[in-house]
Formats: sequence, C-alpha cells, structure tokens
Amino acid sequence: MIAVTFVSAAMLAGCAGGPPAQDGSALSDGKVVIGILNDQSGVYRDLSGPNSRVAVELAIADYEAKYGDEAVATDIEIITSDHQNKPDVANTQAQQMYDRRGADIILDVPTSSAALAVAEVAAAKKRLFIDVGAATMELTGAACNPYTFHWAYNTEMLAKGASGVVDNGGESWVIIYPDYAFGQGMNASFTASIEGAGGTVLESIATPFPNDNFSTFITRAAAQNPDVIGIMAAGGDLINFVKQYNQAGMQDQAALAVGLMFITDINSLGVEEFQGTTFTDAWYWDYDEQNREFADRFLQLTDARPTFAHAGNYSAAFQYLEAIQRAGTDDADAVIAELEGAKLEDLFLRNGEVRSDHSVVHDSYVARVKPAADVAEAWDYEEIISTIPAEEAFSPVNSACTM
Repeated sequence: MIAVTFVSAAMLAGCAGGPPAQDGSALSDGKVVIGILNDQSGVYRDLSGPNSRVAVELAIADYEAKYGDEAVATDIEIITSDHQNKPDVANTQAQQMYDRRGADIILDVPTSSAALAVAEVAAAKKRLFIDVGAATMELTGAACNPYTFHWAYNTEMLAKGASGVVDNGGESWVIIYPDYAFGQGMNASFTASIEGAGGTVLESIATPFPNDNFSTFITRAAAQNPDVIGIMAAGGDLINFVKQYNQAGMQDQAALAVGLMFITDINSLGVEEFQGTTFTDAWYWDYDEQNREFADRFLQLTDARPTFAHAGNYSAAFQYLEAIQRAGTDDADAVIAELEGAKLEDLFLRNGEVRSDHSVVHDSYVARVKPAADVAEAWDYEEIISTIPAEEAFSPVNSACTM
C-alpha cells in the first residue's frame, strides 16, 4: 500500500488432524482447537493482538448459528499465545500449541520471520496454519507447503499503489524499512513497482526492529532530497516514525508514502498526522453494510473498530469451519482438500479464491485518510477511492512454490 473424494469420516479422523476421537466423533480429540498466535504485548498488539480472539469468537458464533444441530464442529476451543515478534519464540509456541495444547490450526501470526518459522512447524506436524498478519511473499513462494495458507495480503499487493505516486510526480524515492523478512520484502516489492513505473530509488535504508528512534534515518533520507520518503514499518514503529517525521517538519520537504497502515495506527496518532495519505487497504470496516454490521458487533465487545487483520482472522476461522463442515471431519488433509481451489465469499473475502500456491486472492482497495473536518464519527478515518479487482491486486501464482 502506499501512503501518497470418498473416504469415510471415521477413517479420515485418524490421519493428519491429530489423534482420533475416543467418542467416535469425526473430530480429533472430540473437538476443534483453534490457536491464535500473535503479538499480544508489542508493536503489533493493536493491529491484531488480543482482539483477534474476539474476531474468531464472532466467526464461531456465526458458524454455530448457521448450522445449529447440523454442525460438524460441535465443540470448539480457542487457545492463544504471544510470539513476541521473535521467530524462535514463534517456533516454540507453535510446537507447544500443536503437540501439548491440541491445536488443529494456528491463525494470524503477524511478523514475517515468525510466520515463516510457524510454517515450518506446520509442515513438520502436518497441521494447518492460516497466516493473516504477515506479508512476506515467501509463504507462497520458496517456503510454501501443503499445510500453510496465506490469507489476507502480501508485499506485492501493498506495493501496487507506488506506480500511481510515480505517475503523479513522486519520481525519486528513499525507502526506510525494518531489517527483517517483512521489511526486506517490502523494500524489494516497492522498489520493483517504483522502477517499473519509471521512478528511481535513491537509497534504501535498513533500520532495527523494533525501533523507537528514527531521527537519524529521517535526516539521512532527507539529505538525498527525494520527492518521496517511503516508510515500510508497521504498527507501533510506524506511529513512532510518523510522529518524528512530522516533528522534524518533513511534510514540506518530501511526500510521505506508507507501505502498510492499519486503522489502529491512524487512531493512535490522530487523523491530522495522516490526513491525505493514500495507501492500499485489504478491508475497511465502513466499506458497506455487511462490514459495518460486523464492525458494530466487534465494537460492542472491544470498544474499537476492527482492522483488516481482525476481519481476516474472522474470515480464516469461518472458512476453516466451513471446510470442516463440507469434509465432515477436522482431519487436516481432508480440510485442505476442501480449501484448495475454493471460491470464497464472506465479509472479508470479496471474489476470494484459494490458488494452487495457497495464496488467497480477493478484491483490495485504494484508500485515503480523510481530512479531520470530514470525520463524522470515531474511527471514520478512511475514504475508499477505488476497488482493485482480485486478479489485479495479487500477482500470478508464485513459480517458486513447489509442494
């Protein structure tokens, strides 16, 4: 984004989905266990964090209301854990979730390095992992595996808007990015988009992650006298950067491009700090009545509007339960067979489709932060300028993926 088969259910239940149920049900261990692994306390806490559990609870409620006594998943448990944005911690927590806590699936996992670690565990354990919060292309590239799905967005989708900035006069860029898998991927994707549109990246500056002091990097970027400074940080790091950027009076020197932004970022810092910023968004709570209805339910439980990560976690949980319903079991391989190639529609996935590399494509949006004077209610921060059709928002199937 830029700122500016026929096998009986009893047989299937003993396969990759965990030990067979003792009560003769089609569910491993007699229940479905959904694990949520994310940042519960750090820079990505607000964009997913504890409130992702609320989104999943709403998905479970909707599944149960839809199927009632006909539901295959009659006992659903949610477990959560904090990966602290560290891949080694994510690896350990994922293993414990699958092995000790009985998780049939892990959801969310922002922080690309952590997501890649969990994907490895999912493949080894033959348990499902649907990533919502990370952006790295590697999940559906060289690191793809049959048990991992990439649900919400990726770095190339976020970079789609950069060419428009170049076309509107933002020809020379300096990119500032966090030095780990997400930031490295964002730098590569944005550079390709900028150069493909005829622009130039004067310098790419790597920063520590997480980081609370960007002043040196802002000064270094300004010295290049670029048309645009692109910041690829997210969550708390993005908030710190924008605050320091504005304090340094950079607004009149260079346009600011934000690679990844969540509505919680705008809410935390204030709409005045971001007004006029154009970026790619995967979902917006007030896009239409369906989204607003979900957002109203979410607000009642959290006192906040949902980010696209929250909506993505709702979607991933709901579609996972729908796949169990179709399969008649929570066996991992049976569920995967129901997901692969599926065309999906829900409040998050518009024109959604699961492709052969396990990327999930869907319509996305070009959004602009409203001027403060146009904000009609709390969290009314975005104007959706246009819709990017799914086939345009996402690149073709990743040729680096071999399963």
